[in-house]
Amino acid sequence: MTDLLKLENQVCFPVYALAKEIINQYRAFLDQLDLTYPQYLVMLVLWEHKEQTVNQIGEKLRLDSGTLTPLLKRLEQKGIVSRSRSTRDERVVNITLTEVGEELKVRAKHLPENLMASMQVPMEELKALKESVEKILNIIHKKDCSGSGKHTCTGQKE
Repeated sequence: MTDLLKLENQVCFPVYALAKEIINQYRAFLDQLDLTYPQYLVMLVLWEHKEQTVNQIGEKLRLDSGTLTPLLKRLEQKGIVSRSRSTRDERVVNITLTEVGEELKVRAKHLPENLMASMQVPMEELKALKESVEKILNIIHKKDCSGSGKHTCTGQKE
């Protein structure tokens, strides 16, 4: 039983260490864009969908509004996004990409390629890792949501 408590036997540790290393690889590229990694993730969502609510961004990134709100405020201070309350429901905050945010996409265009080159890991291995991690995340997400009586685990009652 004590063998299970050895660091070398933990699944979570290499996943944690790898995540930190990958984020560190991003840092050099993101510094040029004046973005943090979490801000970059928000930008990826907004570059794909120019307007989203805070909740929609949170669902896509698996982040709660307490984490997102200060991050979005900093992006707004930089002029990259605008925040506005919905006219239909004051509790809903819409996040919209600004012209500055659109221009940032052009500057970030080659970031994924540059990151892959800096990591020097074969693309096939990275794709296999991504698929494996997504599979595990989906299994865990389904387990957490089952029996909750909530629609797709968003917190919305059915």
